[in-house]
Amino acid sequence: MTTETNAAAAAGTWTLGDLTVNRIGFGAMRLAGGVAFSDGPSADRERSIGVLRRAVELGVNHIDTASFYFSPLRSANELINTALAPYPDDLVIATKVWPGRHPSGEWWWASPDQLRGQVEENLRQLGRDHLDLVNLRVPRGRPTGPVAEHFGALAALRDAGLIRHLGISNVTPGQLAEAQSVAPVVCVQNPYGVGSPAEETEFVRACGEQGVAYVPFFAIAGSGQEAGNVAAEPDAVHTVARAHGATPAQVRLAWTLRQGPHVLAIPGTGNPGHLAENIAAGALRLSDEEAGRLLS
Repeated sequence: MTTETNAAAAAGTWTLGDLTVNRIGFGAMRLAGGVAFSDGPSADRERSIGVLRRAVELGVNHIDTASFYFSPLRSANELINTALAPYPDDLVIATKVWPGRHPSGEWWWASPDQLRGQVEENLRQLGRDHLDLVNLRVPRGRPTGPVAEHFGALAALRDAGLIRHLGISNVTPGQLAEAQSVAPVVCVQNPYGVGSPAEETEFVRACGEQGVAYVPFFAIAGSGQEAGNVAAEPDAVHTVARAHGATPAQVRLAWTLRQGPHVLAIPGTGNPGHLAENIAAGALRLSDEEAGRLLS
């Protein structure tokens, strides 16, 4: 029986390098504001801090963040620092670099020699002397471009002790192989969930065969991406949800986790109720027939 204090462990664990995490984690993208990267209202500070502390109480020990997760008044990294420092010994905080945002919200992309500055900014905001895991987030505009120079710069920062483990995000199998030729890769972080293309499912399986964690983002939001799940849910999702007394979001998470023991989930929310629902999805088990129905 899962208890509140270990609810996030219901889906099992995975090891990122030498760091063991529960497969249900937490994504910080929505902590700063309800709609990511918008000029809309900033989140309520105390509520966001409460969500973070509640996540850890429920057993979350893997938080995904970035220095570019901020709204006009809030920074996800600063909220994490305020809510959780001094950090629990088993808490793994993953961040990502290459994209950046100016205070105005305008995006920019770092050159290899600018990545150290981005890493140091994450260190400063989080109050850490090293980062557990840094993902190189490949810009959407270069889906097949080379990554070795940027990844090599991160590998040098790992050798210098600023980073413990490296991952790569928004990538193809070829880009993963290129990064692996430079330094070990402990995870791939790509958009994935119910309705994703078959070739991405093959990539998920290939990562498992290589012992590389696959960490999907937008597993709930789907094609809505940063805006959230704005499309009507397919009938099959509703049917399976009713059969389990679950929400469509929980079904989407359960389906995603079902793709392999190396698949981790990082659903994000600033809502305490949604947080509890997301973590509870780790205990939801879909049958083969139900999983297949979601693909039809």
